[in-house]
Amino acid sequence: MKKEELLVLKNELADDEELAIPIDTILKQIEIFEKGVPFMKLARPCTINEGIKKIFESEKKNFINIFNEVLDRGRVLKFVPASGAGSRMFKKQLAALSKNKDLSLLKLTESSNQGDKNSEATLEFIKNIELFAFYDELKKLLLNKGRDLDDLIKKGKIAEIITFVTDESGLNYSNLPKGCFLFHYYTGGSRTAFEEHLVEAMNYSAGKDKVVRAHFTISPEHEEDIKKLFDSLFEKYSRSGWKFSVDFSFQSPSTDTISVTSENKPFRDEEENIVFRPGGHGALLKNLNDLKSDIILIKNIDNVVPDHLKDKTYEYKKLLGGYLVSLQQKIFGYIHQLNEDNASENIIDEVINFIENEFGKVLSADFNSKILNEKKNYLINFLNRPLRVCGMVKNEGHTGGGPFWVEDENGNLTKQVVEGAQVDLSNENQLKIFKETTHFSPVDFACGVKDYQGDNFDLNKFSNPETGLITKKSKNGKELKALELPGLWNGGMYYWLTVFIEVPIITFNPVKEINDLLKPEHQPPDKKISN
Repeated sequence: MKKEELLVLKNELADDEELAIPIDTILKQIEIFEKGVPFMKLARPCTINEGIKKIFESEKKNFINIFNEVLDRGRVLKFVPASGAGSRMFKKQLAALSKNKDLSLLKLTESSNQGDKNSEATLEFIKNIELFAFYDELKKLLLNKGRDLDDLIKKGKIAEIITFVTDESGLNYSNLPKGCFLFHYYTGGSRTAFEEHLVEAMNYSAGKDKVVRAHFTISPEHEEDIKKLFDSLFEKYSRSGWKFSVDFSFQSPSTDTISVTSENKPFRDEEENIVFRPGGHGALLKNLNDLKSDIILIKNIDNVVPDHLKDKTYEYKKLLGGYLVSLQQKIFGYIHQLNEDNASENIIDEVINFIENEFGKVLSADFNSKILNEKKNYLINFLNRPLRVCGMVKNEGHTGGGPFWVEDENGNLTKQVVEGAQVDLSNENQLKIFKETTHFSPVDFACGVKDYQGDNFDLNKFSNPETGLITKKSKNGKELKALELPGLWNGGMYYWLTVFIEVPIITFNPVKEINDLLKPEHQPPDKKISN
């Protein structure tokens, strides 16, 4: 934009009393649109012993014990991004319904046989509807309306069933957050994803005091439903002596980003108002930063399993946390030693070996030519950062972020979680490296966000603003360009100290669409799926 246009825009924004975003931030966002977001340069994938650590059985108990010690001191908090909309879970079923409002079992079968993926998914949903944890509640609600689910299935009235599951006349799942869905069946009563996360938190974010410490990020429009659900859960589990320190936050409007036209001018709606959009999950860095917590365990809302599979989840969550605390203790100790006046070359050599072994960091070429104080300051600045230990599972074709060594403009290598959209896949070499990845990030992180003096880091200072994404969207039939902030676990943690540890695939069981709940991992052991 020209200087005159920027001045006019600045004055317009200054007159907007409801604007939550700093004006300078908006102007910087426009500059990013104009310059473009540079691709990350992949050097090579992280693999076992080349960026990803494998923990031996003999080591596990020690790390778990370390974790349990800090757990009993109330230092651990579970953080769950949980604002995902339920409508995405029924994308295929609603698409099939949209195509044919009088959807019948016969028409569905015909379309499915012709290769229609939406019909195929809808048919699988209907054939196995008894296996969903919400089946009993669905039957009960239909009976209250004078309808019988078995009769509807028998008569092939598919449209009515799907509508009742998704619409406010029934379960209302299209208008609820994913966390409110009944995920898993138990004889004593089915559980929502929120309840499963609460049960998990009882096992790795509550110590001897039985205080469950957890934080969920949610959408404002779902606050009432979610808090009502949690009130009932608190009442249920408090009977067993559990206490709860559970709170919620919204994605702040101050993290929204401006939309622009293809010419990088502010995109406006029919009333000439500038359109702002949510900044993606990277906006949750502010929520994380505002917690002022200590040890934070991060896991997505849809990655939970029933009780009979939870033991491995607990084991590896504690392992990641214990490894983090072990590293943190060493880091704090080294910083204290380096700050001492009598710190020697021996301690410097020890710290260098620690950095190379744990983080794979190769020190700058001129490091050896520095005087002692310069070396000390260099090492302190490197170590005095937030720390994350990230679980990595073997790649079995999942889409999303993977672990890579990334080269910056100065030739320095760092370990990063990289999404495909951040890579120039039109470059044959970059595409080859991207396809060579052996592991995948399930978003299973243990984070240490306090420094060696016990103060919380300002996490914003360790984000890389050059790692956001520019995407094409549309509003009211008009194309626009949208800016996503650096992803929370991608560019949002770019300058953190990072360790990748292999964890078993059983710890990663996401539910991205409703039929994922039919996978064996989400079913009671004695249930069978119909094809």
